[in-house]
Amino acid sequence: MRRLFSALLVTLLTACASAPKPAPDSPALGEKATPAEPAPDAESFRARPPEPGKAPDLVLPTFQRAKLDNGLTVLVSTRRELPLVFAGVAFASGSAQDPQGKEGLAALTYRMLLEGAGKRDTVALDNAFADLGVSPSMDVQVDGAQVGVRVLTRNLDTALSLLSDVALRPTFNPQSFDRRKKQQLADLVRMMGQPIVLAQLAYLEAVFGLNHPYGHMADGLPASVETLTLADVKRFYQQHAGPGAAAVILTGDISLDEGVALAKKHFGGWKGKATPPAPPPAAKASPRQQVYVVPKPGLDQTVLLVGRPGIAAGNPDEYALDLATTVFGGFFGSRLNMNLRENKGYSYGAGVRLAPRLGVGPLTAYSSVRQDVTGPALTEVMNELSGLKTRPITPEELNAAREGLIRAFPGAFETVEGLGASAAALFITRRPLDEFNRTVEGLRDATDADVQRKAEEYLDPAMMQIILAGDPATIQEQVTPLGLGKLVPVEPDEAPTPRAAK
Repeated sequence: MRRLFSALLVTLLTACASAPKPAPDSPALGEKATPAEPAPDAESFRARPPEPGKAPDLVLPTFQRAKLDNGLTVLVSTRRELPLVFAGVAFASGSAQDPQGKEGLAALTYRMLLEGAGKRDTVALDNAFADLGVSPSMDVQVDGAQVGVRVLTRNLDTALSLLSDVALRPTFNPQSFDRRKKQQLADLVRMMGQPIVLAQLAYLEAVFGLNHPYGHMADGLPASVETLTLADVKRFYQQHAGPGAAAVILTGDISLDEGVALAKKHFGGWKGKATPPAPPPAAKASPRQQVYVVPKPGLDQTVLLVGRPGIAAGNPDEYALDLATTVFGGFFGSRLNMNLRENKGYSYGAGVRLAPRLGVGPLTAYSSVRQDVTGPALTEVMNELSGLKTRPITPEELNAAREGLIRAFPGAFETVEGLGASAAALFITRRPLDEFNRTVEGLRDATDADVQRKAEEYLDPAMMQIILAGDPATIQEQVTPLGLGKLVPVEPDEAPTPRAAK
């Protein structure tokens, strides 16, 4: 009986579930039917771009400084999120201290520091770092250099022991010197095959002059590197490496007290009379009289560099000029890039770089354009420069540049290596420890009038030198009618002939 009742119950439930649902009530006779609500458009959200979220609070790192009795600077920035520390040694001399005719000496000297140190040869030194799971990096710049590693906190003491050997006790082995010199020469030969490098060499000569400390690449030229000897390297090291001209950089999972203690342990016995060099003399901007041409027959693109001496780090014009150059060519939506890339289709991209240094650094506009539009592209660049005066920077452009620069700041401090590079830059350019806070404040406070005034002062097209690397016949045909100056061919890959600095 129970089974029969269960079967009847299942049948009843099934019938109820499958029965048709009653139709909605129909309107009474004479009544008007209410129209159904239209279905929402699934693509309607595309009509309005999403609102940006609230910008996160800008948090800038804090740097602390101490000095040991021997004159060594210790720079620390504490970040405790991960058990990682960047440990490095920054030097206050760079390629700007290369002797005349010995260009590339600083780069070769600093790279030799990793070719054996203390009681270890090159291989043993590499293996000692590898045992810590790291590989040291070496960065040689015009105003200084830095060698360093990122290590786990527990390996920091050992890493600093190795770095102290590197900085204080390099072996300068003759065989290692020969190999490193050949490698630098091979790298230069490869670089000289790149039109952009040849254009940069010509640009440095045009803007600074061959005799100026900033008038050459850090790696030098094949002709100058060929002359370098091991005695030159040892002499450069003795003159420029010492506690009074160096800093131990420690960023990450470490405090100032801990950093000072480790620096005393590993670098407290460092002796030497080296002092930071004086800033290079300021190169003077002069009216353009000629256009430099690096002939590369048959090249499908033309490398275009336009620039002049800019400013030194710490110049009060820096904030307003940074904003002006950003509007002109410092981001994708800048005037120069939107013109050459988006509107004309002449190039994949164009930009501007302001590079303040210990001395007056370069201000450079750059692009690579199709060979067949070399003349029109150069015309547009010069028109955009002139347009900064005839079409003043708008509040919208200035706000976009300001927000872009300020919001990009945290990207430089995302890693302990980034913090280390920032600390080294403060030391090398001799800026105060709150420099980044000052910069943000300066960018926020720069007025429309300040930015417009600096744009007209520093981006005057008549004061901008022009370098073109490309097909000489095309350049001759398309650029000569523009009346920008006499076309002068240059061969930067040949041995330079020194001339008076500008």
